[in-house]
Amino acid sequence: MAALTTLTPCQATALHFNIRISPHYTQSQNVYINHTKSIHKAKPSLLSSLAFSSLSTQSTSIIPTTLFSTSGSGSSWLQITMNHVASSPTGLREGPIYSVFPTNPAQVSSVQDLYEFICSGPLLDKVGQTAEKVAESIDKWLFYGSKLCRLFQLNELYLTIPEKARFYHYYIPVFLWCEDQISEHRSKFKEGEEIPPLVIGFSAPQGCGKTTLVFALDYLFRITGRKSATISIDDFYLTAEGQAKLREDNPGNALLELRGNAGSHDLPFSVETLTALSKLTKEGMKMKLPRYDKSAYRGKGDRADPSTWPEVEGPLTVILYEGWMLGFKPLPTEVVKAVDPQLETVNKNLEAYYDAWDKFINAWIVIKIQDPSCVYRWRLQAEIAMRDLGKPGMSDEEVRDFVSRYLPAYEAYLPTLYSEGPNGSDPNHLVVIEIDEGRNPILFE
Repeated sequence: MAALTTLTPCQATALHFNIRISPHYTQSQNVYINHTKSIHKAKPSLLSSLAFSSLSTQSTSIIPTTLFSTSGSGSSWLQITMNHVASSPTGLREGPIYSVFPTNPAQVSSVQDLYEFICSGPLLDKVGQTAEKVAESIDKWLFYGSKLCRLFQLNELYLTIPEKARFYHYYIPVFLWCEDQISEHRSKFKEGEEIPPLVIGFSAPQGCGKTTLVFALDYLFRITGRKSATISIDDFYLTAEGQAKLREDNPGNALLELRGNAGSHDLPFSVETLTALSKLTKEGMKMKLPRYDKSAYRGKGDRADPSTWPEVEGPLTVILYEGWMLGFKPLPTEVVKAVDPQLETVNKNLEAYYDAWDKFINAWIVIKIQDPSCVYRWRLQAEIAMRDLGKPGMSDEEVRDFVSRYLPAYEAYLPTLYSEGPNGSDPNHLVVIEIDEGRNPILFE
């Protein structure tokens, strides 16, 4: 146990974590607790010798309101978390999380509790972390945790167990893995050479929280001085005119009636965009990132007006590219027809997607689910949260119809994605994260 030391209120904000297991914790709580017993703890002297600097209380959280799209694509976890946070007139969320700091000083002994909680996380080994590494970098963990609390408008002194797990068992370990991937990528170039940004692909079903994960990672990159860009496969959907032609060319095929499946994306446009992004290697180089408006044409969608697209500036260090079908591989015709005859055309369309998407990706994060039916429940939760916020949301029946157009592809392609990895991926640059119905990572073999 580390020596007891009186801290300033500012330090107490970062260090006073009351780790108690709630009876209302997620179903995977026993996995977390039991896993702690198998971790070799670092020497107490190592923890007690750590020097902690005060964390700034003046940072500003910036949360774009576009995260709450009318399509309901945002994570319900974030929506529920942010339910009572007001938006500023500029469309950004600003200001401190809270105004009252604890009056009683915390003790460094609480860092030991947080350290043990971190070491109980199911992703530690998978992302190349050890108990010794955590102990040596505990100040970074505290810093990142504090910043995430500020970003999501949470009081870091009173995080619930699921909130702690979300940050210290999920977001921060994944961020550290991404940092390692970036370091390895940059080490391959000689001094003075232009270094293209590392492209990290996030393949994950709808509603499982990938958008919020990418949002958190992008924020952590920015506060640590790295320039990053985020983009989704949704941004490459066909225009409304293109979608109409797709429906005409595939009459009676429900899987291609609306946007979503392979064939409903503008692949030349995605190649153009990803190629241009990879060339943002110098100061002053700028480009706009395309965005898609899912609310256009009564929900059928259309490409957003370019005047509304956000702008990014080089030199980019990392590009975070997310999508529900990234890495899917075409399968033998008889396999997809056995799932759904309408998939035959989708499967044929998928053949062109490797050159348009996957070949640009240098490292992969695959978020694995056990049961694709979770997508329906998650999407329904998201739409309910949208309606609770007073924003347009799909009805329960509309959600059921919407998700039904994706389930055949999940059934056909997810088994191969999980067993073989994404199309063209390198096992040395791939991490698979299995999550439970609460969207929390769990241990698996």
